[in-house]
Amino acid sequence: MIITVHQPQYLPWPGYFDKIDQSDIFVILDDVQFKKNEWQNRNRIKTSQGWQWITVPILHNFPEEIRKIRINNKTDWKRKHLNALITNYSKTRFFKDYITFFEDLYNREWDYLADLNLRIIYYLINVLGLKREIILSSSLQLSKEPTERLIDICKLIEGDTYLSGQGGQNYMNMDRFHEEGIKVIFQDFKLPPYNQLFGDFIPYMSIIDLLFNHGEESMDIIRKENSR
Repeated sequence: MIITVHQPQYLPWPGYFDKIDQSDIFVILDDVQFKKNEWQNRNRIKTSQGWQWITVPILHNFPEEIRKIRINNKTDWKRKHLNALITNYSKTRFFKDYITFFEDLYNREWDYLADLNLRIIYYLINVLGLKREIILSSSLQLSKEPTERLIDICKLIEGDTYLSGQGGQNYMNMDRFHEEGIKVIFQDFKLPPYNQLFGDFIPYMSIIDLLFNHGEESMDIIRKENSR
């Protein structure tokens, strides 16, 4: 059984869902330290002027866990994010199929970043047709050391294979996985070009760029060069 693990990101990119697709159980790492200026509270969309960040403002006290990070609701970020989607994606083929979810999302009150991200991730997993068991790491008793935490996850949910992102090679102790009889494989995601608005293809946008442009075909595009 293949296990993969990832922090709850905001409007994740397509490679995030490839990782889920390649696994049997997806563990959302919600009780590790929040990393500023990464992907947990921001992502990129395509506009007529190129790509741009959309960022959820936060109240951050180092070294808080992701699940404890509060959103700074003194700014009008929800209106800005919804307007950004409408401005840049209203002319896409599948805009009307998905915008209702985002209208509802940005009309709700959100105090914690993790709650917002989890709502988005669960929705996207569903519309992409990914039927996977999802577990929050905060529901498990885990080591704080990075390699041992991953090993604990695999052992507790009886996974014999761990699917890592490429960055895992920089910090994982591979000998420990071998000692525990856990196979490690690394994601090698390739994003094929797809139809976008506003000129030449720009890769590595949020999954919503792909979804608004291609709808139900989105997972077929993700799988095109990345099947197991």
